[in-house]
Amino acid sequence: MFGLDAKEIILIAVVLLILFGSQKIVEFARGLGEAKKEFGKVKKELQED
Repeated sequence: MFGLDAKEIILIAVVLLILFGSQKIVEFARGLGEAKKEFGKVKKELQED
């Protein structure tokens, strides 16, 4: 994934956790999930037309 190995991904996750805290990361991930869901709905609607 983007040329990153597991150690680098874990390091990035730990740094993000330290900088933003677990609650902010959860909120961000939830927002990304909702955005993906909405994008999928719009894509499906456009394909049906």
